[in-house]
Amino acid sequence: MKTTATLFILLVLFISNIFAQDYTQWGLPEGATARLGKGSINEIQYSPDGTRLAVASSIGIWLYDAQTYQEMALLTGHTRWVNSVSFSPDGRTLASGSDDKTIRLWDAVTGEHKHTLTGHTSAVSSMAFSPDGRMLASGSEDDTVRLWNIITGKHKHTLTGHTNRVLSVAFSPDGQVLASGSLDDTIRLWDAVTGKHDHTLTGHMRPVNSVAFSPDGRTLASGSHDRTIRLWDTGTGGHKQTLTGHTFGVKTLVFSSGGKILASGSWDSTVRLWDAITWEHKRTLTRHSDRVESVAFSPDGSTLATGSSETAHLWDAATGGHKGTLTGHTDDVDNVSFSPDGQTLASGSYRTVRLWDVITGKHKRTLTGHKRSVDSVSFSPDGQTLASGSYRTVRLWDVITGKHKHTLTGPGRTVSSVLFSPDGRTLASGGSNRTIRLWDAVTGKHKRILTGHTSAVTSVAFSPDGRTLASGSDDKTIRLWDVLTGEHKQTLTGHTSAVTSVSFSPDGRTLASGSWDKTTRLWDTVTGEHKRTFTGHTGWVTSVAFSPDGRILANGSGGAMESGSVDGTILLWKISPSEPDSPTPPKTDTD
Repeated sequence: MKTTATLFILLVLFISNIFAQDYTQWGLPEGATARLGKGSINEIQYSPDGTRLAVASSIGIWLYDAQTYQEMALLTGHTRWVNSVSFSPDGRTLASGSDDKTIRLWDAVTGEHKHTLTGHTSAVSSMAFSPDGRMLASGSEDDTVRLWNIITGKHKHTLTGHTNRVLSVAFSPDGQVLASGSLDDTIRLWDAVTGKHDHTLTGHMRPVNSVAFSPDGRTLASGSHDRTIRLWDTGTGGHKQTLTGHTFGVKTLVFSSGGKILASGSWDSTVRLWDAITWEHKRTLTRHSDRVESVAFSPDGSTLATGSSETAHLWDAATGGHKGTLTGHTDDVDNVSFSPDGQTLASGSYRTVRLWDVITGKHKRTLTGHKRSVDSVSFSPDGQTLASGSYRTVRLWDVITGKHKHTLTGPGRTVSSVLFSPDGRTLASGGSNRTIRLWDAVTGKHKRILTGHTSAVTSVAFSPDGRTLASGSDDKTIRLWDVLTGEHKQTLTGHTSAVTSVSFSPDGRTLASGSWDKTTRLWDTVTGEHKRTFTGHTGWVTSVAFSPDGRILANGSGGAMESGSVDGTILLWKISPSEPDSPTPPKTDTD
């Protein structure tokens, strides 16, 4: 369960459009000192003149100098992930499509926001400009394609017929035909002027992730999750050939401007180059360590840009030689933790843990070894050891050297929470197997298992004296345990949905719990009695934390969850025995 990550993501995700020398300082919200990382890469596009690269990411649109690979600008305004970017043919306008269901049009030179196009009822997954630049096509998870007038910003047509999400759209070179690929395993061809359906191309056995026309318009290439690329005759809609070789789904396709090369990026972490005349495989580019999300040729066809979730690489299209790397991007941040001295931040992501310098915002070190997403991270009290929880394992790391110290096995399929005791001698882990495990934090040996929850354990917290452990669970309860004996002390009931986070007050007398029932509850840790309930969030409460003096309680509602389940705010509450059960919060921090 996302806990401290919620508060962190709210600080770094929703930012304004400010340009400066150091990208870690660009567009920071009030009170923030630096941005760590640049978000996860979703798509890369070259400007028509080849001087700039636009990168769609989880925090906005990054613009890079295509020659020096340096950051030029960060365009923000979308309230959720940016999935797709597209330059107009004249290079003056940049379009961006987002999970927030909108399309934004930007002045590609100044970065100024021009229009917001609304109408889709779900995430915008793909976009393409018509060759004359007057029309924009957008594909969405609402199963439709929409056509827009770029001059007026008005909606022209809605194309319906797909029975599942539209993942990719592309115009033919003459602008007369629009192709769309979908999660329904089909490609549809449409009359781009009237919006009428012309053909449905079938043959793929899995979702069609990408479609691309050859420069002469005679061939349409489609990449699918069935690991194949299919070539189609655009005149008849007939199948011409199938290209095989990728070992996982084909995510993205692009032809070079001269039409001689087809590049395909895959979830097998490779990019394949194909001869677009003979359709023979030419070479495989293998530097990526994660699935390839996007590929793009420079306008002159000499350079290929490829992006995975964390890294963008630039290649010589003729030789396959590596030319450069765009660094600093990171995958989804699932959890974060500060070192005790406040100088280092650890972030858990897909397969990796990253350490950051809090003062400068620069990346210090990447810890690798986990095979799945890292869902929880925690520093030992002395700051020398970091614990990270992932699929069926907890790993202990030396923070100074970055070396792996121990692997703790058996904590369950998903480790939602890891935490050191105040003396640093014990590590607690909770996860999907409904148990809490206690470990010797020095040797890595297992000490005992705490059982009783009837559903996944989402959060654990030690009391300040280290004698009591609190655990929150999807079973709607909080349990208190004796750390020394492992004995169950009491069960706190009252929440009407999953408990997502638990936190002790500094004096240890009060426990706070946040829940999917949109409330935060305070409990007396001695008697187990419910003290008060805080309401005010319109979404799930995903994180709770006391201030060091115990006078302020923060609860947050945010994170990577389905639309409508979180409200994207942090509420701060004054804690005083004289206050009523539902006091008015003194301050609200919103995204």
